[in-house]
Amino acid sequence: MGILKLDNVSKSFGEGLNRTDVLKDITLDVEEGEFLVLLGFSGTGKTTLINMLAGLDTPSKGTATYKGQPITEPSPERGVIFQSYSLMPWLTVNGNVRLAVDSLFPGMAAKEKTEKVDHYVKMVGLGHATTRRPAELSGGMRQRVNVARALAMDPEVLLLDEPLSALDALTRANLADEIERIWQADKKTCVLITNDVDEAIVLADRIIALNPDGTLGEEFKVDIPRPRDRTAMNHNEDFKTLRADVTKYLMDVGIEAKVEGTRILPDVTPIHGLPAAVAKAQEGMIDNRFLDFSQLHKVYPTPKGPLTVVEDFDLKIDRGEFISLIGHSGCGKSTVLTMAAGLNEISKGAIKLDGRHVEGADPERAVVFQAPSLFPWLTAKQNVAVGADRVYPKASQAERQDVVEYYLERVGLADAMDKPASELSNGMKQRVGIARAFALSPKLLLLDEPFGMLDSLTRWELQEVLMEVWSRTKVTAICVTHDVDEAILLADRVVMMTNGPQATIGKITKVDLPRPRTRKALLEHPDYYAYRQEVLDFLEEYEHGAKPKPKVSNEDTPPKGKTIAAE
Repeated sequence: MGILKLDNVSKSFGEGLNRTDVLKDITLDVEEGEFLVLLGFSGTGKTTLINMLAGLDTPSKGTATYKGQPITEPSPERGVIFQSYSLMPWLTVNGNVRLAVDSLFPGMAAKEKTEKVDHYVKMVGLGHATTRRPAELSGGMRQRVNVARALAMDPEVLLLDEPLSALDALTRANLADEIERIWQADKKTCVLITNDVDEAIVLADRIIALNPDGTLGEEFKVDIPRPRDRTAMNHNEDFKTLRADVTKYLMDVGIEAKVEGTRILPDVTPIHGLPAAVAKAQEGMIDNRFLDFSQLHKVYPTPKGPLTVVEDFDLKIDRGEFISLIGHSGCGKSTVLTMAAGLNEISKGAIKLDGRHVEGADPERAVVFQAPSLFPWLTAKQNVAVGADRVYPKASQAERQDVVEYYLERVGLADAMDKPASELSNGMKQRVGIARAFALSPKLLLLDEPFGMLDSLTRWELQEVLMEVWSRTKVTAICVTHDVDEAILLADRVVMMTNGPQATIGKITKVDLPRPRTRKALLEHPDYYAYRQEVLDFLEEYEHGAKPKPKVSNEDTPPKGKTIAAE
């Protein structure tokens, strides 16, 4: 029998017509020393399930037990690490961990308490920051304090409720590796909930999917030897197969069951293709070197003198190309994008679009940010129309409406056009943002981590929506991302940036994979993991603050299937 058990557990909230069933008939056994990962997406009841294991909530039906005894309240034997940091802002790193130790071990000698705190603070890599307060820590460091605090309580079971989801990709990967190392050293029983497939495979002995209807889904055993190196796993056939199986399962049950009040219309586009107003707006543009970054620099004044954030960024993009821009946090990706948008002044060098210098913001350069920033009191249709009315001054009202409705249909919002933005989910809001950008019929589409705030399934879905709409317009596009798979899925070329300050282009990989692309098809393509490895190798090289190499020369598009790297 397992150390933790749920027996035919269901959980509902509310009564009568207002009742919401969150979990249904869950039977789950967690073995002692096991690392179990529950993998699912927003709204599948993951947090409710972990709260019942922690004793923070009780089942509506069925029983939750720990070592055969009913779970009725929280207990220090079951340590919980939440997504939010919940640290005392006036206490130092050591003080926050000491608080937990003092409350749990009141009779312990002061010296022993100090040693215990020091041990776990060092274990999570914060020995250098013991006297800092939360306001002086990065998000990743704050979450490390959370981990140290939970471990210092010596729990027999660690319950981790998406503890890494608010972190950037590199910090998230590093802390996941840290958690695995700690788990291997102590062999505590661990239950992690996450929506990240790679994270699940790196950490788990067993992965169980949570279905959108609140039932348990398919179970996947992870037999890849430990320790699991992320780069090495990229060459592991068992990893590739498992990754494809888990991804396909989640996409099939998740996207089929996802209800956002939307539908994808059949292809009813007029035979002339795009709406007439859009086609008219795209006439007469140059093809080669359509977008030209020339010796671009960005320098900010600081009390210690000028700080060069981006240096000698030099890139030529043909009309209709889709470029992914990737690199570690702080490498200047978004700085380059905002300069291209005309939202950030160029310090030195130039950006030319369609033969003219970029100066100031203009609807010909549409931007989709991480947060879509809609007018909450306007409907989806009205939010899109705000831009379209300005861009097509000579078009009739009917033609402008045609443009607005065309793109809202294309992003799957045909049934939600007249809903106020305030009533839309985050995923639906970002669909409106994408429709609004395309409806401007821009010469250049700029996307700044457009899916970064969304759960994985919504992100996957919107990536495919973006690809579908882009394939019809072939607008020149640059997407800033920290997600390797997203970069490859979207791009004709992946442009990799070195670390800042003085960040520049370190390597360019041409992605010669067939279009139209879908995530499922890419996972099955024999060349996909080779492209993935090239990007991972570059990011790993710059992971620990490596200095930029001499800049890459990329006057011309790289030969098909080849990469250009700094010598």
